[in-house]
Amino acid sequence: MSELRKDSLSFIEALGQSVANVSPTLTPTIAVAVVAGMAGSASWLVYVLATISLVIVGINIGKLAGKISAAGSFFIYVSRGLGPSYGLLAGWAMLAAYLFTAMALTAATALFLQDLVASMGFAATVPSAVFFLLISVAVWLFAVRDIRISSRVGLGIEVISMAIILLVCFISWRAHGYATDVKQVQLDGSSFAAVAQAIVFGIFSYVGFESAATLGKETRNPNRIIPRAVILTPIIAGLFFIVTTYVISQGFDDDASKLGASSGPLSDLVAGKSVLLTNLVYVGAAISCFACALASINAFSRMLFSLGRYQFLHRAVGTIHESHRTPHIAATIGVVLNFIVCASFSSQANPDLLGYFGTIASFGFIIVYMLCSIAAPVLLRKMGEARPMDYVMGGLGTVLMILSLIGSIYPVPAYPYNVLPYGFALYMLLGVGWFFLVKMRAPHALLGVEHDLEVQAA
Repeated sequence: MSELRKDSLSFIEALGQSVANVSPTLTPTIAVAVVAGMAGSASWLVYVLATISLVIVGINIGKLAGKISAAGSFFIYVSRGLGPSYGLLAGWAMLAAYLFTAMALTAATALFLQDLVASMGFAATVPSAVFFLLISVAVWLFAVRDIRISSRVGLGIEVISMAIILLVCFISWRAHGYATDVKQVQLDGSSFAAVAQAIVFGIFSYVGFESAATLGKETRNPNRIIPRAVILTPIIAGLFFIVTTYVISQGFDDDASKLGASSGPLSDLVAGKSVLLTNLVYVGAAISCFACALASINAFSRMLFSLGRYQFLHRAVGTIHESHRTPHIAATIGVVLNFIVCASFSSQANPDLLGYFGTIASFGFIIVYMLCSIAAPVLLRKMGEARPMDYVMGGLGTVLMILSLIGSIYPVPAYPYNVLPYGFALYMLLGVGWFFLVKMRAPHALLGVEHDLEVQAA
């Protein structure tokens, strides 16, 4: 079979892909400590502002998805709006974004599994590389099967893990007598500069919300369902982040220094209160991170499939499994790379790997979000459907992503974060060089993209 399984996914399944790729549980279990260390009592406000920013980007992506349905959609979206060269740039950036997200979440899954093993009283320490192998194999088993299974599993896992987190937050809030936290409401001790700095990291909590758009060929009525999924996902995640951040900050008695130094805010909240609840936190976090790793490989494989289909990469990655109708070769490549890279750095602490891989992934997402925000009004103008508000939303999305990119590199962070931007820039340059080489040696590949774009536009 040469085609993906068309019209097989419902709205819930498309939503499941995006929600799983965000991995909402990761923020209250780890990321909230970083935000609180920056913004203090205004941490909840950081997520309010970040939610607004990503909803704006989601609206721009939704406009593109409303006009175009394609696997590896960002490559096609940007190509239709800005031309194939920019589309290929977006596709190359997104490959890194999804793959490094999978690596980051593989490390996070291993981290929580190790914590769970220790919490259950086992003296033996399981090496990270063993967990990396088991996680990668499990991801592969789901990824090469029917995408409906992956999406349903991802959404189901997230619902369970989010419920566990909300239970912990409810217990903490009850311990404070359901009282309003006056310090947080009044933003006591916070500053505009601190909030602005923390928003950059806050936005990183949402990356992957757009991944439902990679399923354009496999979703029923994609021009309606995909825009709804990519707009609703940051709203759901944002509300979850705002509530949990507020309650966790209150649970730490608004001590930003203590919360910022915590390596496990939720487990610290329930420490000494309930071993069962502590273990549930670890289980919920682990399965949430696994779901995100799976969703990232699903999205990566569709991007790779799209580039292979147009012969910018080997045509083998553009083939489909005969019975499962999934891009199994592309998925296998993603899983193998995921394991090899994670295992190569297994001597590093898993929290550090989460930070390194997540930062690299963020550069890719920011570039693509920016290109989509530019492409949306441009495409609508070409189609004669652009309205003033389309330009406003596109401009806002572009500016917000540029500010995010600047904030991630200035002030200059400590090593190794100071070299990661240059490493990503080198990766992008290699991609540009490769595509120029393909254009010279196989000009029919670029002509094939342009032909398809003309057919879709007709």
